[in-house]
Amino acid sequence: MRIGLFGGTFDPPHLAHLGASLLALKRLKLDRVWWLVTPGNPLKNTSNLAPLAKRIAAARALTHDPRIDVTGLEANINTRFTFDTISWLIRRYPRVRFVWIMGADNLRHFHRWQKWREIARLVPIVVIDRLGPSLYAAASPAGQALAHARISEHDAPTLPDRRAPAWTYLHGLKSALSSTALRALRRGSSRAPGTGKSKRTKKTSKAKAGKKRTKSLS
Repeated sequence: MRIGLFGGTFDPPHLAHLGASLLALKRLKLDRVWWLVTPGNPLKNTSNLAPLAKRIAAARALTHDPRIDVTGLEANINTRFTFDTISWLIRRYPRVRFVWIMGADNLRHFHRWQKWREIARLVPIVVIDRLGPSLYAAASPAGQALAHARISEHDAPTLPDRRAPAWTYLHGLKSALSSTALRALRRGSSRAPGTGKSKRTKKTSKAKAGKKRTKSLS
């Protein structure tokens, strides 16, 4: 069996996550994709992170393809880092051919992940095109260090069968959707009353004030 592993906070999950999964399923000829909804990203501030159960529920509501499984595996097996999670899975399912799925934005910062070189030696990696990060992701420290292991996009269907390190870049998904941006919007819309006004509210207030001044002068 060929399974893609797609890890992240998914806070919130969005259509670009789904699109990346469907692209990997099709182009790599995967049997399934497992979404690994992490309790928290060690490289990010998680103070405003939505509860794990809520993120898993939202991810399941978004994915309707029976080939995509949403899991809270890392919380269940008590792992924090990707290397430990993948190592556990390989030990548990030795006959499964796993592929790690990441967006081009993650390749840009991959060298900051704990044991990133070891991760690259554990499983093949597929990098999904992203609007913006795709322009410089391959030139990142990790992209350059792993340049020798890159295979052509034409050979992507062979990736799950290759011995790591091996990776490829899949183009075709040009989505500007970002969980970081969506979280910022969520925080902005949930501000307490009185902490800020929308432009429309401000314009309405000014219009009302203008009418009052006109009345008083007439």
